[in-house]
Amino acid sequence: MWIILVVAASFPNWACKNAKERAADRLFAAYTGDVPGASVLIIHDGVHEFVGSYGLADLEKKTPVTAMTNFRLASVTKQFTAMCILQLMEQGKLSLDMTLKDIFPEFPEYGRSITVWNLLTHTSGLIDYEDLIPDTATVQVLDKDVLQMMMQQDSTYFPPGTQFRYSNTGYAVLAMVVEKVSGQSFPDYLEQHIFKPLHMNNTVAYVKGVNEVPYRAYGYAWEDGRFVFKDQSLTSAVLGDGGIYSSVHDLYFWDQALYTDKLVSKSTLQMAFTPAVLASGDTTNYGFGWRIDHYRGHLRYHHTGSTCGFRNVIQRYPDDRFTVIILTNRAEPNVAPLAEKLTDIFLFGDKHF
Repeated sequence: MWIILVVAASFPNWACKNAKERAADRLFAAYTGDVPGASVLIIHDGVHEFVGSYGLADLEKKTPVTAMTNFRLASVTKQFTAMCILQLMEQGKLSLDMTLKDIFPEFPEYGRSITVWNLLTHTSGLIDYEDLIPDTATVQVLDKDVLQMMMQQDSTYFPPGTQFRYSNTGYAVLAMVVEKVSGQSFPDYLEQHIFKPLHMNNTVAYVKGVNEVPYRAYGYAWEDGRFVFKDQSLTSAVLGDGGIYSSVHDLYFWDQALYTDKLVSKSTLQMAFTPAVLASGDTTNYGFGWRIDHYRGHLRYHHTGSTCGFRNVIQRYPDDRFTVIILTNRAEPNVAPLAEKLTDIFLFGDKHF
């Protein structure tokens, strides 16, 4: 009896939860209490099948995580950047075969062989901007700085289209493509064309001094036996590759919109979920801002997000209309395995709980 009471005290409303929900709570036991937390959402057939909130969004203020808590999405941002490009394509303002030289006439000659499609699919070969930041740098890098860094280069890692190499640079440059083609700032474009139409009312591309993040989670890392504040790095202000803050509450609307034509036509949207084909004919497992594979024989679209103080994942099973979203405000560990365990329990009905 004593053991049961301890477990019940650790997870509020334990007695009211079913076996699957209790299993989910156990998976996130390490995120419970006065520690950096986690926000979890499972969606099945459009319904919130499970919502879990654990730990703290702000250790100093003891602010608890809720479904409204906004976490820095890190690379989960890339699917939103890609959506901007698809919208601009449907608006007739760009095409996927336009090159960097077409869009930015001042770009060096090597940009003539790099297309928007290459940027979206991580096949551009652009140099990693993180490796170009001086060791003495103290000011945060912006997307426009990344573009400028690329204009100071004269080559790529490989001929564009011949290899897959994950590229934060490509998505930072895509944010600048959005600005150049739309005439709006990247945050304003997102707000007007994606967040507002979907009623993602508290989601923002964060720019210090320009906007604020409501219900904000701050990032932490485990060092020397304790959690320390690690919310920003030199690259945290780059937006196109990872600068959006959102919550599981708002991401529900994003997930559901991806079954519809609210943002782009279904045929255009399908391009984001189609694996890229290299010049050799080999197929990658990446579309536009999404990884594409199968888990336990079921089609899966997914992406992780990892940055200073945050670890996130979204995994969608479109044929099952099933999605798992996990947002956390700590640098480690990788949460993709937790998403798969939740899928095992809630979609496949595994009885290991």
